[in-house]
Amino acid sequence: MPIRQITIIGTGLIGGSLGLALKKHGFTGRIIGCDRAPVLERAQHKGAVDEGRTNPADACRGSQVVVLATPVGAVIELIERLGPALAPKTLLTDVGSTKSEVLKRAKTVFSKNVTNRFLAGHPMAGKEQAGVEFADAELFQGAAWFLTPSPGQEIFNGQCGEFLQWVEKIGARIASIDAGEHDQLCAWISHLPQMISTALAAALVDEYGEDAPLLEAGGRALREMTRISASPYSMWRDIAITNKKPLQDALWKLEQRLAHIRENLDSKELALEFDRAHHLRKISSETNSPKRHRGARKKR
Repeated sequence: MPIRQITIIGTGLIGGSLGLALKKHGFTGRIIGCDRAPVLERAQHKGAVDEGRTNPADACRGSQVVVLATPVGAVIELIERLGPALAPKTLLTDVGSTKSEVLKRAKTVFSKNVTNRFLAGHPMAGKEQAGVEFADAELFQGAAWFLTPSPGQEIFNGQCGEFLQWVEKIGARIASIDAGEHDQLCAWISHLPQMISTALAAALVDEYGEDAPLLEAGGRALREMTRISASPYSMWRDIAITNKKPLQDALWKLEQRLAHIRENLDSKELALEFDRAHHLRKISSETNSPKRHRGARKKR
């Protein structure tokens, strides 16, 4: 069934950007937003959605695809709440930053039908600012859009396949990965950098006070290192809870590395650490990029 209507639950930065991107790249169907009334008003004013509804069940009515663009905790709750009530041919998908707990809940709700009813996704895109005010139609351009399929799920078939065609049209690169591997990888490449930035910014405030002109004095390096420290706790709370063990492991290994550097500031070991770090930039983007789904896309 062709996608004529898409519901986006959560019309903040990601949800609003998705609506704008779909419209910019040729989606002519209706986009229904679901959020609090003031947020929906701003989303409509920006052009991210055609219509806003505050009740999730009402917002899903008549849509072929429902996108959950809320913090992960709300994603899990909404799968439980909306899943049994959705039309059998409606595809439910999400953009949550962790996937194991999300997919576990989807399997519980949809049982043997999960491969046809739910698509677990995570676009690697965002900004330090939250809210639809910062939504951008080009946010997904060149970004990886991770998928963590259920066993046996043919993601390029049916409603999933048509939705993924739109994902590619808005500029994202589709990459398929096991949910557990995804969460471990993102603990290192996304969640750990956030915690480093948060810890550094908090330590600087404690050390120099809230009124010190640190960013101006520190220059570009400090601004880049602390930029994402402005990210909202409301989103990162759920990420930390649902990906606690992989993130703990990554933090522990980094702590060990920092301790090694601290203890070798006046030895050749520091030079070796710099040399090892320089290898990261030498790795080609092709070698380091996530693998595309091995299943062949079927012609239709």
